[in-house]
Amino acid sequence: MLPWFQDRFPLYLAPMAGITDTTFRQLCKGYGADVMVSEFVSSEGIFRKNERTMEYLDFEESERPLGIQLFGGDPDHLAEAAKIVLDWKRPDFLDINFGCPVNKVVSKNGGSSILRDCPLLARIAGAIVKAVAPHPVTAKIRIGWSADTINATTTARILEDCGIQAVAVHGRTKEQGYSGEADWNVIAQVAEAVRIPVIGNGDIVTAHDVEHRKSTTLIAGIMIGRTAMQHPWVFREIRHYLDTGTHLAPPSLAEIWAHIRRHCAMEIARQKLQPRGLEAPGSAELHAMQSMRTQLMSYSRGMSSARQLREKFAHVASLAQLDDIAAENIAQHPSDSHLAAA
Repeated sequence: MLPWFQDRFPLYLAPMAGITDTTFRQLCKGYGADVMVSEFVSSEGIFRKNERTMEYLDFEESERPLGIQLFGGDPDHLAEAAKIVLDWKRPDFLDINFGCPVNKVVSKNGGSSILRDCPLLARIAGAIVKAVAPHPVTAKIRIGWSADTINATTTARILEDCGIQAVAVHGRTKEQGYSGEADWNVIAQVAEAVRIPVIGNGDIVTAHDVEHRKSTTLIAGIMIGRTAMQHPWVFREIRHYLDTGTHLAPPSLAEIWAHIRRHCAMEIARQKLQPRGLEAPGSAELHAMQSMRTQLMSYSRGMSSARQLREKFAHVASLAQLDDIAAENIAQHPSDSHLAAA
């Protein structure tokens, strides 16, 4: 069994394209996430040594245990890419993406499209496991392509037979995308059908949600995605509840702004280290703040004056501008900011 399952109910940060880069993963790790998985990486991009692909592979030692997630539709190419990644980066495990519902991935016979072709799924999993043995390989799946073709127990058994050491199950079909509700009955069935650890994923918002799924299914861990985008401190709240049975107070508005500033400052520092050639002073800061805008929109959900914040975030270009936005927001909502003077 993978070591992080032996004495703990691990909390995974779900891989999310454009979100779970090394900066965000470090923040979530600090809040108590146990296991990290990279943004998905194209096997073809690894062969071409594409600059952007290489950035996806970056991680800090503090993020371990960490897995690099690969996607593609060619078993031989995926197996070779897995060996290359293992040689370059030595992640704690390799993960295979059989769950992405995005059309540009599915159209290339990657992600959740492979759920419709169990023989291909088996060839991919088997090829990667053989290529990197005895290094651990895990996989992420959805419950099926559509409501009429739910086959998660079948695919999980195939993966187990191929040597996959853990499987994360997102409780929606490809056709659902991220709409509707996650079907935890299917996730529970998968956990009962295989001997390897099953990580449940879908509609986990609070510590109570984790406790409920932990107590009513045989899952061995939880994976959290979209909730972490908005509230990465959810990992701290969940771990505290699992350990003590009591709930932490939510962070104040001032604490939230302190987190947002830290995230932006860390991303600016990371961008300054990227080899981008000769650029004008301050360009790394501008590039970082532009790249943070989607994440800033996520942080604004549930905050006071969220609509006005989103309008400002769409144009923010510097840490100084962010500080001005934060100060104005805190001043407008002092009842939300009991730590503003701390």
